[in-house]
Amino acid sequence: MIAIVTILCAFPLGYFLRSHLAANTAYAIAYLWAFVFQGIYLMLDMLDGGKNPAFEPDSFPASYGLVAATIFAVGFGLVALGHRVGRGRRERRQLSSRSSRTGTRVSAASGKTAASANVAG
Repeated sequence: MIAIVTILCAFPLGYFLRSHLAANTAYAIAYLWAFVFQGIYLMLDMLDGGKNPAFEPDSFPASYGLVAATIFAVGFGLVALGHRVGRGRRERRQLSSRSSRTGTRVSAASGKTAASANVAG
């Protein structure tokens, strides 16, 4: 469940939210909700005497904690990747809207408008 939340939420949150802090916070809240839900589900299965419990009743599930922490870290990486891609999209959109308001076109080679390229030399 935590892997599904990470895949479905991390990259889109980074992509669509302008604030990196807000994207990280939203991802952490979604992940931690899923983590608690999944942990309770697994513990209840173990206590209920399920036929194939996820954890042995007498052992500490250190490997589960390691996997969960790795998925959490990968999610923050996906948020950062989404933020980087989204920032590039926002900058290109802002540049194209700026050039359409001034009536000039953007030069593909330099990223400057044709009028400013002539003036700046």
